[in-house]
Amino acid sequence: MSAEEDARWLEWVTKQFESIAGDDKEIDIDEFKSALKVKESFFAERFFALFDSDASGSISLTELLEALQLLIHGSESDKLHFLFQVYDVDGSGSIDPDELRTVLKSCLRESAISLPEEKLDDLTLALFESADKDNSGSITFEELKAELENFPEVMENLTISAANWLKPPAADPRRRRGAPRYLTRAYWQNNSRKLFFLVLYAFLNLMLFLGAVMQHQEGGGWFMLAKGCGQCLNFNCTFIMVLMLRRFLTWLRATWVVRVLPLDQNILLHQIVGYAILVFTLMHTTAHVFNFVKLSESGDFQLWEYLLTTRPGIGWVGGAASLTGLVLQMAISLMVLCSSTFVRRSGHFEVFYWSHLSYVWVWSLLMVHCANFWKWFVVPGLMFLLEKIVGIAVSRIGGLYIVEVNLLPSKVTHLVIKRPQFFHFKPGDYVYINIPAIAKYEWHPFTISSPPEQSESLWLHIRSMGQWTNRLYEFFRTQEEQPEPKRLSASLRRRRGGQELFSSTDCNGAVASNEDEAIELKMYRQSGVTPHPEPQTPPTDPAEPTPDRLEPAERGEAPPLKEVPVKLGENHRVCNIKCYVDGPYGTPTRQIFASEHAVLIGAGIGITPFASILQSIMYRYRMRKQNCPSCKYSWCENFKDSDMKLRKVDFIWINRDQKSFEWFVSLLTNMEMDQADEEPEGRFLEMHMYMTSALSKNDMKAIGLQMALDLLAKKEKRDSITGLRTRTQPGRPEWGKVFQKISEENKGKVHVFYCGSPALAKLIKAQCERFAFNFYKENF
Repeated sequence: MSAEEDARWLEWVTKQFESIAGDDKEIDIDEFKSALKVKESFFAERFFALFDSDASGSISLTELLEALQLLIHGSESDKLHFLFQVYDVDGSGSIDPDELRTVLKSCLRESAISLPEEKLDDLTLALFESADKDNSGSITFEELKAELENFPEVMENLTISAANWLKPPAADPRRRRGAPRYLTRAYWQNNSRKLFFLVLYAFLNLMLFLGAVMQHQEGGGWFMLAKGCGQCLNFNCTFIMVLMLRRFLTWLRATWVVRVLPLDQNILLHQIVGYAILVFTLMHTTAHVFNFVKLSESGDFQLWEYLLTTRPGIGWVGGAASLTGLVLQMAISLMVLCSSTFVRRSGHFEVFYWSHLSYVWVWSLLMVHCANFWKWFVVPGLMFLLEKIVGIAVSRIGGLYIVEVNLLPSKVTHLVIKRPQFFHFKPGDYVYINIPAIAKYEWHPFTISSPPEQSESLWLHIRSMGQWTNRLYEFFRTQEEQPEPKRLSASLRRRRGGQELFSSTDCNGAVASNEDEAIELKMYRQSGVTPHPEPQTPPTDPAEPTPDRLEPAERGEAPPLKEVPVKLGENHRVCNIKCYVDGPYGTPTRQIFASEHAVLIGAGIGITPFASILQSIMYRYRMRKQNCPSCKYSWCENFKDSDMKLRKVDFIWINRDQKSFEWFVSLLTNMEMDQADEEPEGRFLEMHMYMTSALSKNDMKAIGLQMALDLLAKKEKRDSITGLRTRTQPGRPEWGKVFQKISEENKGKVHVFYCGSPALAKLIKAQCERFAFNFYKENF
């Protein structure tokens, strides 16, 4: 740091110390732990003991500054010596295996990583054997220094949380000099379609506004403003529905139009048009109010009569323009308010859902309010009505059933739905699902996580984040309190009139020893599900109940028995729950197969669209590998090289904690096995896993653990956290370095596809503009 920065740092540290120390001007161990936000007391106690140079049991400002000066301004040797003292718990001048194990155990707790005791022993042994060069049974300072030299990133950034916390706050990056990102060439290149659309949209609204104003010059300024805004509202209130014609837009994605218009950003454009409607509505209403004030001063009616009655006869139907206008103003304002991010992301999706359904009343009132609105509405309205009819028909054709449920870590519900033959989709598509047992009239969108090549079933992975998703998870979690399968057996036999329903042998030849086991085997056959990760559908048995037999109430028969999941394991159940699916609908990820170098970034449950895509990519990759290297003859009749232009795929998955990786570990393991014979630098699919709760390698509390994890991963050829061959990286990605490496690979034009939190999307998009990468974000 410069002299000016050093003085600023000293002033900052002093203020922070005084705010914590209080009147006694000393910091005790509890205040020290609170200040550093250290989870594990081991490191707080070790740091406190080293900072407390006079062993008085408290730290003065002078002692704190001396220690921090060493850690921030000291040499590499000084910092390494401090690290060695942290590990040398008994102060003997060397680190024995028990001390190293204690440190690594504390590192695991600090990073929120849970590993069995045997794995902790393996980590300790791997690091100790590597560092103990002379096999003396202990690690000296020189040996530790030599070992750290094998990890250059540690030597470059050696520091601890205390130093980071007590440094002055970084300057606001928005205050940096240089052209704003909206004026850069990269921004205009990456957003050319959206900007073209917005310019065209603004120009069209301006023309409509000016045209209406010119036609009503005789009415005065306020009347002209009201008419101009009214004409814009005629257009926008119909155009906003065009942006939500999902089937129509999905079809357009397969045409040349996708290269001209930003079809992949229809949700963003829908929101923009919604805000424009609110602004035009407010201006239109305000202009009419002021115009009514002017008329009431010289007319036969008072202001309240103009606003709240039909007596003035203003309007197309019954002179109800004023009344319908006020209702429309309140309805539109309520819709926009309930559509805000605060409402949708705070677990109150149902508020957004039900308030948004008022669009039916808005369009109906607009028909009454304005004489010309029906002319704008007729064509888009017919398209919208046709979409709804087709959606209802498709969702009701054939009885779909949830046949298996797996409750995964982090409250993720994995639904397995028996896939009908007519259901065709593309990787990354999403559907709307309705489960009457959860909520009879609610439809919610979720990405399909199974690949199109998996013909037997349809997978959805749903994370509990709101009222409906929490009810879904709890519905299956509490099924263990349901009646025993034997009771289900008796009820079903009574409904079938004594007809034989259960056999004692399953489709694989397994014999049931009693009636309960026969029931369980039969349920497997009914649902087409096995306990394995990929369910297989056996041939249809005429004696088994079909969907129409399971709904006799529709034919006037006795009401059916309540469908009850059969518990097979603590988190795994076979069931027969009725559901309806509307879709599939396309997303920006359909562009992946037309890319040369695709970068897939999933944050948390944002992996779900990429689960389907990755499986489909690897299927096509395996088919492509079946081509003869000399004559290029393909053994796969249905596969064409033009179906996939991909030359390289980078998959980046960012998770908060260790358990979150358990969602798709088996899937990723299979993908790694497909490339087991290839070197990492030559892999078609390269994975990058990040765990944000784990302390990064440049944090002193995690240095030993990360070194041990690296050493053990090289030895066992698998990561200790996930079990994959890909090493899980601690902390968050440094996007500048990640994208720089991708850019240097020169595998073709890079397209980045992201699904996750909006905040991270902005950061990644800014980096994509810097490197001239195309950026696509999942929106539905």
